Amino acid sequence: MDRRIPVDDRTGQRIVPETARRADRLSGNRYGNRPTMKDVAARAGVGLKTVSRVVNGEPGVTPDTERRVQEAIEALGFRRNDSARVLRKGRTASIGLVLEDLADPFYGPLSRAVEEVARAHGALLINGSSAEDPDREQELVLALCARRVDGLVVIPAGDDHRYLEPEIRAGVATVFVDRPAGKIDADVVLSDSFGGARAGVAHLIAHGHRRIGFIGDMPRIHTAAERLRGYRAAMEDAGIPVEDSWMSLGVTGPERVRRAAEEMLSGPVPVTAVFAGNNRVTVTVVRVLAEHSRSVALVGFDDIELADLLKPGVTVVAQDAAALGRTAAERLFRQLDGALITPERIELPTRLITRGSGELPPAD
Repeated sequence: MDRRIPVDDRTGQRIVPETARRADRLSGNRYGNRPTMKDVAARAGVGLKTVSRVVNGEPGVTPDTERRVQEAIEALGFRRNDSARVLRKGRTASIGLVLEDLADPFYGPLSRAVEEVARAHGALLINGSSAEDPDREQELVLALCARRVDGLVVIPAGDDHRYLEPEIRAGVATVFVDRPAGKIDADVVLSDSFGGARAGVAHLIAHGHRRIGFIGDMPRIHTAAERLRGYRAAMEDAGIPVEDSWMSLGVTGPERVRRAAEEMLSGPVPVTAVFAGNNRVTVTVVRVLAEHSRSVALVGFDDIELADLLKPGVTVVAQDAAALGRTAAERLFRQLDGALITPERIELPTRLITRGSGELPPAD
C-alpha cells in the first residue's frame, strides 16, 4: 500500500487525507477510553490548570497558549465532562421520562414538549417505554434513579408506586402524567377524561342516537375507567339504560377491538353509534365501519392522523398532549427549584372537534 503523503505542486503544502487525520486522532485510543484534560495538557505542553481555563472559558491564558490547547483538543477529540461538573453543583442536569409506548402517536408531542422545557433549563431528557408493564415501569424508573437523574416524568403502568418513596425522599422530583400515581401522594397532570367522554357521548345523543357502543382500554387503567364513567354519565343524563353488550373494555390490539365492534354492529338490534376510548381503538373502528354498508356514527377520544381527510371526517374528543407534557415538565422544574411543596392534581380541558362522523343520524 502506498502510504506517501501527497504534496500540492503549486503551493508546496502537505495535503493530509482525512483518513490520516482520523488515524492521528484515534491512535492509541480504544472505544470507551476517552481523552482527558491530562492528555490535552501533555500534547499542548501546558499545565492542567491552563487546559481547565481554556475549556471553561476563563481568563489568564495568552492567545498563543490558547491556540495550542485548542489544537490539542481538536486533534484528540476531547470533550468536556459535563456530568462531573454538574455533579459538583448537586445536579446531573438530566431528567427521565417514562412513557407507555414510544410508538404511540399521542406521546410524540408530549415527549417533545417535555424535551423543550428540559432544554430551556439546560437539562438532557432520557426516555423509555414501559410497554404497559408495571414491572418494566419500576425497573426503568429505578434504573434512571440509579443514574442520578434530577427528576422524573412518569406515565404510570402500575397502580402501586410506593417503590418510589425512598427516591422522592432523597430529592428526586417526580410528576405523573395522564394517570395518577398509585398509593402515594404526588403531582399529577391529567386531561379531563370523564368530562371529555361525557361530552362526546352527549353529542351522539343530541344527534338522535340511543344505542351507543363503548369500546375502551383495560379497565384497570385510570383513563379507560374515567372515559367509561363519562359514557355512563351521559347515558344516564339522557335517561337511556345501558345494555352490557354495548360496552367492551380490554387490550387495544386490532383483533380484540375488531371483534368487539363487529359484535356490537351485528344482531337484531345493533348499535347505531360507537364511542371509541382512545386513538388506537378509533383507528380499528374506522376500518371496521368502512367494511359495513350501514351508516354508523363514530366519536373517538384522542385525535388521529388524517382524521379530517376521511369521508366522513372523524369527530373526536381531543386532548392537548403537548400541554400535558409542558405543564408536567414545568412543574417538575419548579419542584427542583424548591418552589413547590404540596402535591397537586392538575386537570386540563378537552375539546370536541366535529368533522362529520359524529353527526351522522341513526340509520334506523
